[in-house]
Amino acid sequence: MTDVHSGVNGVPLPDPLHAVVLELERHADAGGWDQPPALYALVDTAELLAAEPGLADQVGISAETLEPGSITPVEQESIGDAPLDETLARIAWPDSVLGCALVQEVLVLPPDAEDSRPDDADPVEWAANHADRREVRMVAGVLRDGTSACALRMRPQDATDATEVVYGADLAPNLVVALRATLD
Repeated sequence: MTDVHSGVNGVPLPDPLHAVVLELERHADAGGWDQPPALYALVDTAELLAAEPGLADQVGISAETLEPGSITPVEQESIGDAPLDETLARIAWPDSVLGCALVQEVLVLPPDAEDSRPDDADPVEWAANHADRREVRMVAGVLRDGTSACALRMRPQDATDATEVVYGADLAPNLVVALRATLD
């Protein structure tokens, strides 16, 4: 569970959702690259601790020390290999879930790359073999109130590359829309 006030590079995060997205990105980074997508239910931490009193002892926190509005990510079962849009279209969360988040790795290409794709080329295979492709880890989180937060990290191209995480509310707009639809 992340302290909302820890922020990024000493800058406080604007809300608990940004803190959770930061926590999930750090967790994914610790696990390395080439990980399958991971889906999380976002729940009220105080309610979780009330429902699971033993959990507070396991993680060393108490309800009295929680920041108001703290959110805890609860990892769900594997979402498998089906297309992400189809998988998300089948998900519905109970009212007790405040929101959800997804961590996934994707390939990105420069904006003009699509102009050079042959008409008969499989888009996924073509992108995977493109010389200018970059791998990006995206973390997107949404709450029922419409709040969203995203984090992106580029995969280093070699061991000397430093990685930087970019944060914002609208860095993955299509993914945010798809995640919001699971909350309706």
